[in-house]
Amino acid sequence: MPSTARTYRIATIPGDGVGREVVDAGRAVLDAAARSAGGDFAFEWTEFPWGSSYFGETGRMMPEDGLETLEGFDAIYFGAVGWPGVPDHVSLWGLRLAICQGFDQWANVRPVVFHPGVTSPLRKADSAELDWVVVRENSEGEYAGLGGRNFSAREGGEVAVQSSLFTETGCERIMRFSFELARTRDRKKVASVTKSNAQQYGMVLWDDVFRRVAADYPDVETESVLVDAMAARFVLDPESLSVVVASNLNADILSDLGSALAGSLGIAASANLNPERRYPSMFEPVHGSAPDIAGRGVANPIGAVASGALMLDHLGRPEAADAVRAAIDATTAAGTLTKDLGGSATTEDVTSALVAALREPAVAR
Repeated sequence: MPSTARTYRIATIPGDGVGREVVDAGRAVLDAAARSAGGDFAFEWTEFPWGSSYFGETGRMMPEDGLETLEGFDAIYFGAVGWPGVPDHVSLWGLRLAICQGFDQWANVRPVVFHPGVTSPLRKADSAELDWVVVRENSEGEYAGLGGRNFSAREGGEVAVQSSLFTETGCERIMRFSFELARTRDRKKVASVTKSNAQQYGMVLWDDVFRRVAADYPDVETESVLVDAMAARFVLDPESLSVVVASNLNADILSDLGSALAGSLGIAASANLNPERRYPSMFEPVHGSAPDIAGRGVANPIGAVASGALMLDHLGRPEAADAVRAAIDATTAAGTLTKDLGGSATTEDVTSALVAALREPAVAR
């Protein structure tokens, strides 16, 4: 390796279920991408065994000083979280959300990508060029964690209060991020998702900030769409979409819909970004831990690999990121597909095909 090569220190947290399998696959592909780049860079992986098994041993999803441990890494590569016997809100808040909020990873980017050879339930995918990205406000909104439960001693009378939090700062920064992203795309358009007809405080603030920010980007087309109408738009008029910005919960739901329309949650990638780079950002597939198939070697690694491509973009290696994305397209086009995509390939089969495509970039399109 040239003496000027950069080594990126990456913290890996496989987590639970298929997380181990897809993170191992992603690491193999990313190492292959580094080798294919001619030795300009390499990865140094440090694994942390945090997750539901760790919770069973310690009563915590990660150590008390977990954030301090992660802070010195260039990025975090995450698998999945959740396992039977550990309540979902415990596993999520104890690990993934603890990292996202602790490191102010306020921009969650979830591309919706239609790969060749993957059958979509959306008929328009056969004839239209579909390519959009959901930008999720990742620090507040409906996932702010504000509220509580009380009166549990009352028979049938317990009360739960869950409050959403919308701040002008939080709304503005995710919207400016979305407009800047739109300026890099062929179609310069931002669609804001709202529900201000029913949520007259938080989402009206969201709408007001969107209109104000949009005035600073006269070159970008804009629209504001109610979340239920946007769900219909994903199905009926997806070619009208480019960048879709939404609150924490709305974007979470819509991005899963987008991934399902593209063929499977198994191919969906995401980036949890701290755009100011004060803290490391985290990259993870959208799918869950899938306990029903964990350990069987059939998990789809494409979501984790595509998340690795987003990590390469973040680390300033766009050529390598594009090579990984081309390898994914070559692999799916050749029919090397896992069961969730209608094929019979194993995790290892797909990983080997991706690595082989990186060795032969000329045929990776």
